[in-house]
Amino acid sequence: MDNLNDIVAFVRTAETLSFVAAGHKLGVSASAIGKTIAKLERSVGVRLFNRTTRRVTLTDEGRHFHERCHRILDELRDAEAMLSQAAQSPRGRLRISLPVIGYRFLLPVLPAFSARYPEVEFDLDFNDRLVDVVDGGFDAVIRGGALSDSSLMSRRLGPFRFVLCASPDYAARAGLPRTLAELAGHHCVRYRFPTTGRLQPWALAEDGSEPPNLRTAMTCNNMEALRGAVIAGFGIGLMPDFLTRDALQSGALVTVLDGHSIAPGQFSILWPSSQQLSPKLRVFVDFMCAHVFPES
Repeated sequence: MDNLNDIVAFVRTAETLSFVAAGHKLGVSASAIGKTIAKLERSVGVRLFNRTTRRVTLTDEGRHFHERCHRILDELRDAEAMLSQAAQSPRGRLRISLPVIGYRFLLPVLPAFSARYPEVEFDLDFNDRLVDVVDGGFDAVIRGGALSDSSLMSRRLGPFRFVLCASPDYAARAGLPRTLAELAGHHCVRYRFPTTGRLQPWALAEDGSEPPNLRTAMTCNNMEALRGAVIAGFGIGLMPDFLTRDALQSGALVTVLDGHSIAPGQFSILWPSSQQLSPKLRVFVDFMCAHVFPES
């Protein structure tokens, strides 16, 4: 397998499931496509397509091979686009979707980005529910947690810590727990994921488990609302460190059970793999990865 054209012919055939249609796309005959596929199958040592007189279908090996080859061709197109657009100045509108809480870590770094790239305009959609990047017309999305959409390219923005906090008024009124077991006697303000309806686990024990018998006094599907409830003295809440930083500095919040930590959180920026990385998106991704969580 030493010819990139063979891979292109395979990918086009896998997309159309037709030697004729693949030939039309590549400007060659169906017979030529068939010979190319047969040569490729001999090279890799497995059958990639099942053929009948009426239809062509991918084998299991063919499906796996197509996924990898499709990504490789996308990477090559992106590399070509990067070279051809290298001399262009990043400009135009960037439409980005991110969680509501995202303004806490994104907005502080945007002035520096805009000073460097003044011709880039932002259209920001703050939304805690998952959006479809392509159907929604977004250039990129920022999401937290594990990534499940393999059709998207991604880069990590960096991890952050979770912090247990309470207000000084709540601490004066109810005291603060000194052990995980004592959490059961306190009001807990919990975050409920909007996409799944599940409560965010408080994996504070050494084995990564949640302390038993937590008393959930309030749930919020918005972290800003959770922060407000904790500052108001409703109970103890678990929040990202970038959400608590200013309140801790001002004394509006105090930390709880500092000796216990939860696995770090993660934000990533994702964009469609089928799209070439434009200059404006390329510099945005690079800048965000370098500046949003610089200590990570």
